[in-house]
Amino acid sequence: MKRQTFLPEDYRPAEDEPFMNDRQLEYFRRKLVAWKQELLDLSAETLEGLQDSGRNVPDIADRASEETDRAIELRTRDRQRKLVSKIDAALRRIETGEYGYCEMTGEPISLRRLDARPIATMTLEAQERHERRERVHREE
Repeated sequence: MKRQTFLPEDYRPAEDEPFMNDRQLEYFRRKLVAWKQELLDLSAETLEGLQDSGRNVPDIADRASEETDRAIELRTRDRQRKLVSKIDAALRRIETGEYGYCEMTGEPISLRRLDARPIATMTLEAQERHERRERVHREE
């Protein structure tokens, strides 16, 4: 079992400390766990809302509006589900010691990027190269 790392409430990862030390890993682990919980809570609310909206609406315009709202909710829920799976993958990378390093180059991902997008798997430069390649393949 992994020992608990003490983390002051106001702790923020800094460039002048060893990259992905125990405190940084614990900071990102907590950030990911809180984000996942927030998504799961939203998902539960969405599910309740969808179950409540199953009533019969006689007005065609109201029914169409409700069906549109329902489709948007379902799309949002699907995006949240995919995000939870990326969060789980990031948590696994923390456990295996791979978190914070680019899957393409092996170089450290900047702390600012990880703080803004803790599920990032590539450095900004590698991500941009990847997206350019994808765009070229789509246009062909």
